Amino acid sequence: MSSNVIALPRHTLSKPRPFAALAQSFARHRRDQSDVYWLKENAELLSILECTGAKVQAQDLECYLPFYQSLPERITFFPQYYRFLTSIALDLEALGIEGGHAATLCAFVYENNLIEAELSDLQRAETARLLMRRSLEVQGDQALRRRLHRFIDNCATFALPNRKVAYELTHIVFYLSEYGRRDPELSAQACSSLMFTGILAHLEQNADLLAEVCVALRYAGRVPPARWEQWIETVVNGFDRVADLDGAGDHYHEYLVTNWACAQKESEAFGARYCATGQGFFSPVVPLGALSFLSEVLFDWQGPRIASWAAMEDRVYDALPHDIAQHLSDVVEASADFDALFSHFVRAPRARKATRAPLMRNV
Repeated sequence: MSSNVIALPRHTLSKPRPFAALAQSFARHRRDQSDVYWLKENAELLSILECTGAKVQAQDLECYLPFYQSLPERITFFPQYYRFLTSIALDLEALGIEGGHAATLCAFVYENNLIEAELSDLQRAETARLLMRRSLEVQGDQALRRRLHRFIDNCATFALPNRKVAYELTHIVFYLSEYGRRDPELSAQACSSLMFTGILAHLEQNADLLAEVCVALRYAGRVPPARWEQWIETVVNGFDRVADLDGAGDHYHEYLVTNWACAQKESEAFGARYCATGQGFFSPVVPLGALSFLSEVLFDWQGPRIASWAAMEDRVYDALPHDIAQHLSDVVEASADFDALFSHFVRAPRARKATRAPLMRNV
């Protein structure tokens, strides 16, 4: 890890924004509160508003008050959704809603040992982070952190396309850093894991994942490649916001996390005009499919694949359609880590170790 001093301020948006309409849309019009996806959407919205230090007024969140008041009863009847419910309670109180339900929910989770219902270390880490916000420490937290670091230190894992592990990586960094409140103490290998994930997201034109990588890098005290953040700003500005939609099948998560990345960069975020009715968010990104093209070229490669971009690039570019080759060139030039990623991504055959012939024994 670099010895650079890591600044961990709570970034704030440049000026107050009309968050009341955005909250109304998510709380009352996109989905019904009985839908688990309502919990997911609203937990994500409130978490991002809270961790960016958005200047939300308490009255902007009045649409959540009936749900907030029902939370102690809800968690006892729906303990399987405890992470969503507890997160919403904590963030509503952090954003200005008065009450003590978050402590009640955290105590319920802690006393009923709900963390033991989780098979995944990722969910355990999320639970530990939620409980920590009300000063409750999970037994075995240090061992859990060691396992998380061991997972993200294996950078070769993140040099191949795998969206599940890619999002696990970014969320692990969010939890280890307490969403930018502490140094996550990432190793050089873990930072390479983030860079590899970002390169593949850039190549795939996955603005959602690339935005999360940029946030994670900043939480780790690193500055993401300028081209990545510039493209994310372009995506934010190109979103189509359509009124009177229920939100099914839209790109709301990409909209939230790209604005989050802009906020961490201290650029304008959530600066659009929102309607208080249902609203859909539609991304301007139309991916070229470059990742699939590149994988097919390498899979069908005639001759040995070499773990060196310099040795392979001319033939790779020649084998790709012009628009794909141009996009790949932009990806290569965006960061200094492409060569390192390619040495894994190319999946060159490994040389077999020589084996010694067994000694002849006299019979």
